[in-house]
This record gives sequence, structure tokens and C-alpha cells, in this order.
Amino acid sequence: MKVLLVGNGGREHALARALVRTSTDQNPVELVVQAGNPGLEPLGRSVVFNPLDPQDVVFRATSENVDLVVVGPEAPLVAGVADAVLAHGIPVFGPTKAAAELEASKSFAKDVMIEAGVATARAYTCTTLDQVDAAFDDFAAPFVVKDDALAAGKGVVVSSDRETARAHAQACLTREDGKVVVEEFLDGPEVSLFCLSDGQNVVPLVPAQDFKRVADGNEGPNTGGMGAYSPLPWLREDAVDEIVRTVAQPTVDRMAQRGTPFVGLLYCGLAMTSRGIRVVEFNVRFGDPETQVVLERLDSPLGELLYAAATGALDSLPAPVWSSDAAVTVVMASGGYPGPTDTGHEISGISQAEALPGVHVIHAGTGETIVSDPADVAAGCCGFEPDVRLVNTGGRVLDVVGRGSSVEDARRTAYEGVALIHFDGEHHRSDIATWPEELNANRS
Repeated sequence: MKVLLVGNGGREHALARALVRTSTDQNPVELVVQAGNPGLEPLGRSVVFNPLDPQDVVFRATSENVDLVVVGPEAPLVAGVADAVLAHGIPVFGPTKAAAELEASKSFAKDVMIEAGVATARAYTCTTLDQVDAAFDDFAAPFVVKDDALAAGKGVVVSSDRETARAHAQACLTREDGKVVVEEFLDGPEVSLFCLSDGQNVVPLVPAQDFKRVADGNEGPNTGGMGAYSPLPWLREDAVDEIVRTVAQPTVDRMAQRGTPFVGLLYCGLAMTSRGIRVVEFNVRFGDPETQVVLERLDSPLGELLYAAATGALDSLPAPVWSSDAAVTVVMASGGYPGPTDTGHEISGISQAEALPGVHVIHAGTGETIVSDPADVAAGCCGFEPDVRLVNTGGRVLDVVGRGSSVEDARRTAYEGVALIHFDGEHHRSDIATWPEELNANRS
């Protein structure tokens, strides 16, 4: 099976690694990947194309004669890449533009949840500051303000300070067609559950937990995610079945009834509240960095699962098989992240980290630069070889993944890998894959 993978971030590196790792002799996977990620490129044939241009993706898919297109990020889906590829008869893992509204618009997602009877936070959709103030008056602190549009995982502010929350709302509303969703705060730990959908059937993957805030103890601003782990030893054993029954399946059913069937990955972000399971958000693609730990535990061929979802055949496959091992990923970020970042610094120690048993490193924001002496360049005809070095180019730079027989073992392994990698300005959380003791006591 020949697969075109759209996107070149950490999530796509993790997807490519899993596609190759779980490939079988009976159905080997050949990858065509988007150029620009030094960790991703060696896993397939790298090509240059614009992931936000549907026709450019179509050209690449048809010229490469691929069997399946897998769209990683949300922006190409919202731009209609899946629609364009499907129009040319090529299966796509990823929803159409209309179905991608589940992530593109928080207010749309709320409407679908209400129609489907899915439990979520009470919310108001606001287009003016007066409406925001009225919503704040209705909800007690902490205040939750969500940008209605795509915001790369950083459009949410949760603050007990009304003025801080109001300022975020104002910033979102100043944009053209700006809207915000103000909703009640949901107590309890959050869980991420990825569900494959072929438009009718739903197949859950294993749950994970993401650490959104930038600093230890869940302090500081929200980020795209600073680490994750799976499994969740404190989560009750029937939780996944309940989430599929009460959240994922009703949502997929309702999308089909609306005439916009959902094909791809429904990311259910959930709060395990004192009143039961509540949806925090939906995304329409694999989440980052949860993908890194969920797919590390997958023993079934990922390519077959994605192809079955894209072709309406999930019910023809056996349930995915999972390793009993645990996986933990720790994000190493650039100085300044999640604000303006300090980039261009050389990265060292990745090969030493990956030499550790159970460690691999996912590239999320890296690039290559040539360092050379002008005299050496002038002598290029005499066998000069450029000095190519790896540097940080983005906010989240690396995901160091550790695997072990328990969450504690995987966590220790991941941090041993982190300790060997260095670049100027780097920062990471030191408390990934820890949880309050009371969660163990509440497991039932």
C-alpha cells in the first residue's frame, strides 16, 4: 500500500514511524512524505508540496499513484484537501471540509453535541464583549474562554482573573468574524480518546492524558501540549466503552444524519467530572503529543486500520491489538515557547538518547543548517563536504518517547533520554506522567 502523508510536524513523524513499524510482509507500506522534517524524511520518499493547496495535494497523490492519503494537521482538512482528493477517487483518511467544522468551529461542535445528546459544558457563543460579560456573570470563576476558530491548540484561556479572561476574549473578537465560546469550568482530570470512524462505525484507540500548560504543576499559559502518557492506570476500566457509547458513536451518527458523514479520526477531549463524563472539545485529527504514546503501544498494522476507515470497512477488521507496555513522551521546547521563540540553536545528543533501550525521538520543530568556512566552500571542487547541523526551528522541538513495562518505567526512560539532549534555551516539564494520589483511590 502506497501512502501519501500530508503534514511534516511531530504528529506526522509519529504517524510515519508507526506506519512503517507496524507494516506487514503481506501488506507492506510505502510512504511518500512531505519534505521539511529531518526526522520524518528518512521514513519515506520526501517530496515538496503545499499542504494547504488542495489541488497541489491532488497532483502529488495522482502523480505518485498512491492508494491512500492520510492528512495529519487540521488546517489542510479545513481547507478542503480531503474533498479534492476524494473527487479524484483516492481514499482519504481525514474528514471533508464540512465535517471538519467539528474542530474548525467550537460553536458548531456545541450544536452537534446538543443535537446528539452528548454531555458537555454549558456555553454561550459570543460576538461582543457585552455578551462575554453577561456570560461571565452567569458562570462562576474560573472563566473558560475559547476562540471559536482554529488556534493550534492555544486558543483557550482558563483563568480565575476576570480581566485576563476578558482580554483573551477581546483579542479573539477583534479578528474578522471573530467569535468566542464562554463556558462553565469542568472539574476533574482530562482524558484524550482517539476514535477511528468510517462514517458509520467507531473503533476506539487507547486513552492518553496530555499536559497542556507550559510549566510544572499545570502552571502558566496553555500550549499545544508538553507531554503525554498511556495507559492511564487510574481510569476506570469501562470508561472507554462509555465514551464510545455516549460520545463518539452519537456524534458520528448525528454527523451522518446531517449529511456530512465523519471519516477519519475523532479526537474526544474529555473531563472526568464529579457529574460524569463531559466533552471539553472535539478535534478532527490525531492529537499531538498524545499520538506519540498511543501509536507506540499499537501492535496492529496502522495502515490497514486507516485504509479501512477511509473505505468504509472498519467493521471488517478485528479490534486493534495493544501492547501492555506503557509509553511516555516529554516535549522539549524552544526558549520563549508558547510565546515568541528563540530558534536557530544547534541540537546535540539525539543519537545518544536513542541509543538508550526503549527511547526514540520524534522531530516536531527541527531543521538543518550548513555551517562552513568560506575558504572551504571556495574549495568545493576539491572534495568539500558541507557541515550540516540540526537546529531548532519551532516552538515544540522534540518529543522524547520512553517505553517501559509500567508508566513509572516509561517515565524514567523518557527523562533519561531528555537529559542527554541539549540546545540553548530548551525547557521542558519535569512532571509529565504524574497524577494526584486521589485518582487511584477513586478508580472503580
